[in-house]
Amino acid sequence: MTQITGKTALITGGAAGIGKLMGKKLIAKGLSKLIIWDINPGFLEQTAIELTNETCRVFPYLTDVSDTPGIISTAKKVSEEVGNVDILINNAGVVVGRNFIEHTHEDIDFTMQINTSALMHVALEFLPGMIANGSGHIVNISSAAGLLTNPKMSVYVGSKWGVTGWSESLRIELEQLNRNIRVLTVNPSYINTGMFAGVKTPLFLPILEADSAATKVIRAIEKNRIFLRMPFMVNLLPFTRGILPIRAFDWLAGRVLGVYESMADFAGHDYFKKPEK
Repeated sequence: MTQITGKTALITGGAAGIGKLMGKKLIAKGLSKLIIWDINPGFLEQTAIELTNETCRVFPYLTDVSDTPGIISTAKKVSEEVGNVDILINNAGVVVGRNFIEHTHEDIDFTMQINTSALMHVALEFLPGMIANGSGHIVNISSAAGLLTNPKMSVYVGSKWGVTGWSESLRIELEQLNRNIRVLTVNPSYINTGMFAGVKTPLFLPILEADSAATKVIRAIEKNRIFLRMPFMVNLLPFTRGILPIRAFDWLAGRVLGVYESMADFAGHDYFKKPEK
């Protein structure tokens, strides 16, 4: 069991949505220090004020995780100003919901940098401290899209497949090195945070309520889970995809479950969209 009481946690994208909720729940479990990285200055300041209490100090850092030098610089500040991180939750993510041919090169780089590369860079900055301390927990928020394919989110899917593969590889490496560092890979279906506003709910894959999803992530950390897939039907995706011929799986996912039509009316939310330059 991982103990949260007295520990220090860092959450990327922690000023809103499920990131903010996970921060609240960690504090309720006795967290001592909460570090929040976010790109939205207004939300960041508001959340830091809201979550700070007598038992937990909150440290907000305005951070663009698509900027690797910025990640390195901010990580150094965290180490100097706060200290080592015990629990790292790589939560920040974005989606560009359109057909691949409609993407720009900037869309591709933006999505891959935030959804995939940033998780690796952030983990690389804080993992040495965890190893030196002899313990730590890295939580990587991937997606059910990291286990199957879906039209109108091809780049997002690619980014989340990357997260799932990297996260699992990292876990095995740390186990082989006999490091007491836990790695949890989270593969949720659509979460009701605004990021996927307008999506159609696939059959048997209801949109998850953010509060419930956050609770399950914190519980999975405490129980040292390797995977957290939600809702339950997501657990069946790797097996079903593995045993069915691809056309049969396409029929099941597309025609029966409606997964392939889920992004048809996607609208998204301004908070999660790429800022204009």
